[in-house]
Parts: sequence; C-alpha cells; structure tokens
Amino acid sequence: MAESTSVALVGIGGYGSIYVSALLEAAGRVREQQFIAAVDPSPALCDRLEELRGRQIPIYASLETLYEHHRPDLVVISSPFHLHAAQAVTALEHGSHVLCEKPMCVTVRQAQEMRCARDRAGRHVAIGYQWSFSPAIQRLKSDIQAGLFGRAKRLKTIVLWPRDESYYGRNRWAGRQYDEQGGPIFDSPVSNACAHYLHNMLYVLGAQTDRSAAPDRVTAELYRAHPIENYDTAALRCWTVDGVEILFVVSHATRQTHGPELRYEFEKAVVTFAEHRGGEIIARFNDGAERNYGSPWESSDTGKLWATLRAIRSGAPTVCGIEAAVAQTQVTAAVQESMPSPLPFPPNLVRVEGEPGARKTWVEGLEAVLAESYQQCRLPSELNVEWARAGRSVDVAEWRDLPAPRRRARVAS
Repeated sequence: MAESTSVALVGIGGYGSIYVSALLEAAGRVREQQFIAAVDPSPALCDRLEELRGRQIPIYASLETLYEHHRPDLVVISSPFHLHAAQAVTALEHGSHVLCEKPMCVTVRQAQEMRCARDRAGRHVAIGYQWSFSPAIQRLKSDIQAGLFGRAKRLKTIVLWPRDESYYGRNRWAGRQYDEQGGPIFDSPVSNACAHYLHNMLYVLGAQTDRSAAPDRVTAELYRAHPIENYDTAALRCWTVDGVEILFVVSHATRQTHGPELRYEFEKAVVTFAEHRGGEIIARFNDGAERNYGSPWESSDTGKLWATLRAIRSGAPTVCGIEAAVAQTQVTAAVQESMPSPLPFPPNLVRVEGEPGARKTWVEGLEAVLAESYQQCRLPSELNVEWARAGRSVDVAEWRDLPAPRRRARVAS
C-alpha cells in the first residue's frame, strides 16, 4: 500500500454526495488519502460538481472506463444498490479494496460472487451499515457476546417513514422488482430504506464482531398503497438458528413518521432505543440497574469511510463485511419468497393528498395496526385485521437465493 491511499467514488449524487463532501473537505488537511476519480453516468446531479472539476478530479461514465486510467487502492460504491455486486466484483478483479454502501446487494447469489471475488483478490471489503461502525453498537454487541444480558429472547423494531411520489419517481428503479432487462432489484423498505434496522438486530446477535446471527425461517406480510411493483409496507417475523425471534415492522405508507424504535429483550435486561425519546441506547436490567450506550448516530455517516481506510492500512479486519451483511440479504430474499405478490391495500382506505409531484399516499388506520403489531409482537393477520393475509413460512438455508426471475413484473395500476 502506498503511503497515501488513493480513493475513487462510484456515485456522486444522492447519498454519494456525503462521500464527495467528506473527501473534498479532507483533502486539504489529511494526507493519508487522495481522492483521484469518480464514476457517475449522470454527474450533473452532484451538488459539488464544479468543485470536483475545479480540483481536476476526473469523472467517468463507468467503472470499467475508470480502470483504463487509474488503479485506486479503495473504491467506495454508493450507486443504486442493484448495481453494487457487479461493481464490487469489477473493483476487486482490478485489485482495489471496496467499501460498498448498504444494502450489500439484491440476491444471495450476488453475495456469493462478491465473497469469491474478495477471496481471489485478497482484498478488504466493508459494507456500509453505519450503525455497525458506531462505538455505541460495538459496545452493546460486546456486552451481548460477553453474556451480560443473558440469553436473547426477542428483538423487535418499528420504522414508519412516509414517502411521497417524488421518492418513487426520483429514478427508474425505486419500488421496482426487476429492471428492463429482467435483472432483480426488489427495492423495498426492508431491502433498502430501513435495511439498517433489520441488519442491526441480526448483527448484534452475531457470535463474532464481524458476523451476524444466522436466520432460520421467515414469515412475512407485504402490502402496497403506492402504484409500484413491490411493497411499501411489511411486517415480518424471523427466527434465528438459535431460536431468537426477530420482529420487523416497516412502512412508507403511513400519515405520520415514527421511529426507528427498538426493543431487544434478554433474560436479564431489556435494551431500548427510540429516536423520539432522546435517541440513546439504554439497557435496563431486571434488578433496576441501567447502562447507557449512547447514540448509535454519535459517529458521522462517513465514520465507516475512515474506519475502512484505517483497516486497509493496518491490515485489521472490518467490523462489518460480507459475512456480517449476508444475513440481511438472506432475510430479504425469504421475505419476497414468503409473499411474492404484495397485496394492495383496500382502495377505500388509501388516501392521496398534496400537490402533483409531491403527493403523499397513506392508508387510513395503518399506523394503529402497525403499532399494535409491534406492541403485541403479532403480524397483522394474527390480529385479525380484515385486509391482512399471512405469507407462507420460508426456511432459510445458508446462502439461500431468490429464484431466477421468469418475467419482468408489471407496474401496479
């Protein structure tokens, strides 16, 4: 490794703009890394494009074109997530280390391909679940591993994040199951926007720092209110191979925002976090004692970038790599298999309000149903909600994959 680590960034708009700012602002004061190039077929979406050009940082339309001119030590991938696997494999085959944004990929087969490419290249691959790089989560996970709380019994999380039509119209893949060529996307709140919180439940239960708990079986209920191919609302139950119940309740179709809120139940303590109640992780023991782990947001979004650069230079393993992230991919695949065709909400409950271009779609009474689901640890169909239907139980084998697509799904009317 050269004294200065060269960095290329794939994706400079959207979330990638955070990396652009971090790398540009570090350039004048941190000499350990050098921002040498970027990749984006639509660079005009970057709000610091002129500064990139002013600093003579070249921008290429593809990763393959970048490698005709450069050999970066680290490639940071912040592109649409259905492109992650192919771009990570390309970077590894050219000898670069990789920091890949969450979610890691779409299918478990893609995760296998990334793992094989990493092992062939002998390079470092980190997956950008920023909570996993947070000191608060690392402290919590260490205490769980040490047995401080006793056996895990149930972990649950609720995230209600309304999204308007601009969210689903911002690109050609949001809410889609397949792209125009029939390639898998399966964008959803479980696979993408709220993936952090599903991953975190699996991650903190992992027996090693860089591992997550292995899922065993999954049952999901999937619904949609927006005119999309995939689902915007989900309630799912996952059992790990160690018999721990994981409940995840998410929606982009509620009127109000709530969460993330989590409750992790152990034999000797209950661990809670609520964004609206101070935003700190608190463990309350059965004897009344408390332990405050701080906020999982205490490190910035770019903390994973600096941690990855340190790990590359030192040769230390990442705290969150392919083996840690694949459990979320496995569960997401099983969720789709549990209910391949998401159910539309009853039209008489769907409300659409606002100005064209920013109209908000929400479901009457949905917040109350999902709150009760979270509180009682029961899926909506188990609450006898009229519009709810149970998905089938899916066994999750190691590195299980989604079935190959037979046809491209049609956009819901």
